Amino acid sequence: MSVLDFPILLFLMSIVLLSVSAWAGLILRGRKELEGESREDFGVVLAASLTLLGLIIGFSFSMATSRYDQRKNYEEAEANAIGTEFVRVDLLPAAEAASAKRALAIYLRERVLWYKERDSQHLRQIDEKIAQLQNEMWTAVKVPAAAQPNPLLALVVSGMNDVLNSQGYTQAAWWNRIPVAAWFLMVAIAVLCNGMMGYGAGIRRSRFFVIMILPVIVSISFYLIADIDSPRGGLVQVVPQNLLSLVAGLPQ
Repeated sequence: MSVLDFPILLFLMSIVLLSVSAWAGLILRGRKELEGESREDFGVVLAASLTLLGLIIGFSFSMATSRYDQRKNYEEAEANAIGTEFVRVDLLPAAEAASAKRALAIYLRERVLWYKERDSQHLRQIDEKIAQLQNEMWTAVKVPAAAQPNPLLALVVSGMNDVLNSQGYTQAAWWNRIPVAAWFLMVAIAVLCNGMMGYGAGIRRSRFFVIMILPVIVSISFYLIADIDSPRGGLVQVVPQNLLSLVAGLPQ
C-alpha cells in the first residue's frame, strides 16, 4: 500500500506541498519587482510551464480513465465467461456436472467479494480460496474430458479455460496503474509551477488568492486522478454489476 491508494491523503499532502512551494517563491523574490523585459520573459516561461503542467495532468487523467474502463470491461467479460460455462457444464456426466456447477457457484460469489473487499488480509484469504476453487473446477472438467475425449467435452474444457483466463486478465488490469515515476515527475513540475506563481505574484496582500488558487486546483486534479486510478482506495469503484446479476440468476 502507498499514498496513491489513499486519494484523500494525497490531496492533503499535495495542497500543503504546493502551497509551501508558492510561498517559497514569494519569499525568494522578496520585495524586488520585475520590470520591462524581465517581466515579459518571466510571463512567457510561466505560461509555457503552466501549459505543460495542464497537458501532463490531462494525459494522466486520460491514462487513469482508460484503465478504469479496462477494469469494467474485464468484469463484464468475466461474468460472460462464467455464465457461459454454467450452461456448458451440462454436457458433462451428471455427477461431474453437479460438482462443476457447485464449484462455479461458490467461485462466482468469491469473485464478487474480491471486487468489493478493501482489507488486504481478507483479500489474501479470498485469493487463496479462488485459487483452490480454480483447481477444483479444472479437475471437474479435465477428468471426464480425458476419459472420453469428444468435441462436446472439448467445448466444456475450452469454456473453463476462458473462465480461468478472464480472472487473470482482470487481475492484470487491476495491477495496471499509472507508474510511480510518472507521479513523481508530475508533482515535480507542479511544485516548480507553483513556485514560479509565487515568485511572480508580487508582495501585495490582495494577491494572496492568486497564490493559493493554483495549489488547490492542482491538488484537486491529483485527487481525481488518484481516485480513478486506485481500484480499491478511492470513491470511484468498479461495481461488479454483471457478476451480481449472474449471482441473482443462480438457483437457490
